Amino acid sequence: QVQLVESGGGLVQAGGSLRLSCAASGRTFSSYAVGWFRQAPGKERDFVAAISRNGGLTDYADSVKGRFTISRDNAKNTVYLQMNSLKPEDTADYYCAAQQSVAISRDPVYYRYWGQGTQVTVSS
Repeated sequence: QVQLVESGGGLVQAGGSLRLSCAASGRTFSSYAVGWFRQAPGKERDFVAAISRNGGLTDYADSVKGRFTISRDNAKNTVYLQMNSLKPEDTADYYCAAQQSVAISRDPVYYRYWGQGTQVTVSS
């Protein structure tokens, strides 16, 4: 079992940057694939990015490709989401999720463990 805690959200102007962190408990975090998802008010939870357990495979939603970068430091049990060139449409609650697996997925149903989320607001 793993527990996830997101941090790093906040208010930023359009064009700015934020780095989100997803800190995990447990000694086997390196065996978990991790995904980032976001949910805007009144909308469904959408896939943002995912990373394999060793960091060798990543995937991004088209809407963030080239602007966001997912990475991980297994020694620190942490996954990061570097968000650059932020747009107002990036405003949402951001969640990290983990699944003990080799594969990664864009489907939120795939991930068993979820954090509580961190809010990101991008002003125009």
